[in-house]
Amino acid sequence: MSDVSPQVEIVIPVRNEEHDLAPSVRRLVGYLRSAFPCSVRVTIADNGSTDGTWGVAQSLAAALPGEVRAVHLDLPGRGRALHAIWSASDAEVLAYMDVDLSTDLNALFPLVAPLLSGHSDVAIGTRLARGSRVVRGAKREVISRGYNLLLRATLGVGFSDAQCGFKAIRADAARELLPLVVDTSWFFDTELLVLAERAGLRVHEVPVDWIDDADSRVDIVATALGDLRGVGRVGWGLARGRITVPVLREASLSGAGTPRGLAWQLPRFLVIGVLSTAAYVLLYLLFRGFAGAQGANLAALLLTAVGNTAANRRVTFGVRGRAGAARHQFRGLIAFGAGLLLTSGALAMLHAASPSPGRGTEVTVLVAANLAATLVRFALYRSWVFGAPRGGGALRGGGSPPETAVPEITVAASAPAVTAPIDVINETTGSTR
Repeated sequence: MSDVSPQVEIVIPVRNEEHDLAPSVRRLVGYLRSAFPCSVRVTIADNGSTDGTWGVAQSLAAALPGEVRAVHLDLPGRGRALHAIWSASDAEVLAYMDVDLSTDLNALFPLVAPLLSGHSDVAIGTRLARGSRVVRGAKREVISRGYNLLLRATLGVGFSDAQCGFKAIRADAARELLPLVVDTSWFFDTELLVLAERAGLRVHEVPVDWIDDADSRVDIVATALGDLRGVGRVGWGLARGRITVPVLREASLSGAGTPRGLAWQLPRFLVIGVLSTAAYVLLYLLFRGFAGAQGANLAALLLTAVGNTAANRRVTFGVRGRAGAARHQFRGLIAFGAGLLLTSGALAMLHAASPSPGRGTEVTVLVAANLAATLVRFALYRSWVFGAPRGGGALRGGGSPPETAVPEITVAASAPAVTAPIDVINETTGSTR
């Protein structure tokens, strides 16, 4: 490898991509030669391929010395590959993109430029912001928007698109955060972004043009379940104060005080309550078409609960910033347990009195039960949900003594990503242009 470190290292994680790898890498290298004004290294990260991908990667590294290198990891996992290569990189900015190059390469320099200048710490391509142009099926569109909405509602994140395979991070920020990232698969991106925001880092978003790869090998169901487990793990750890994150940019953290006074809070709470009830009714009728009354009630109530808590947090109680968002959502779900008990009990009583009530009767009973739970939720919101945490929040690491924070977030938890066998075939830096 050359003694000159590149400004940017672009990692392409691949597994069983022997047909797409060569044309994609050659296209990327051609673009970098003609349109990218920084020194760059392209690293192919073969993680656990069982076809001819590794041979193709070796051939590309041999044919494009000084521009491409190939790295092999025995174990699969996109997060594991990124963790291993980023941790050992000598570049100033670390980036990655999917091998299908679904994202228009013209967004690459706008992605890394704010990191090279020091303006931002993390940069992501977003398909969900104004200015993006996206071509993909309705199923993937709904799943993507639903997942990012869930992240905002449960973890209080500010970024718009956690899943776009087009991201970059400053190496100094990566060195602080990578030891804290546990996931070694698809949730790696989301976990890293959540930790970055919790650390107060600046996340820059770049609207991208993106075309769905019709030959994508991603298992949507398995990936979605893994993401949900990751959201639960991170949310629970933050809510319990067992995940502690170093504050890397104190000035980026902000939060307004909670406006007090019943005259301010109650009207806003009632308006949000009416909107939530309307959303609840629509969701209940939607789910009731293929689920039982109790199942439809649970699903509709859960979805409206996270949205209701997020809206009341910002509008009714004036809480700004991301600090404490996970704790507020966790307590908000407990407060909504009262609504679940009341609505489930009302449904049970209705069906006991009339085994086959009409949908209109069901909805009327459920709305009445929800209204009865409103006063209970409002009281809990004011006195407990948005109350100040004792001893400080998890964001600054002040809520728990060190011995409770270490077991869940340790380097050992993500050690497989660092210690996985690596066979570097060609370690060369990118050429300086």
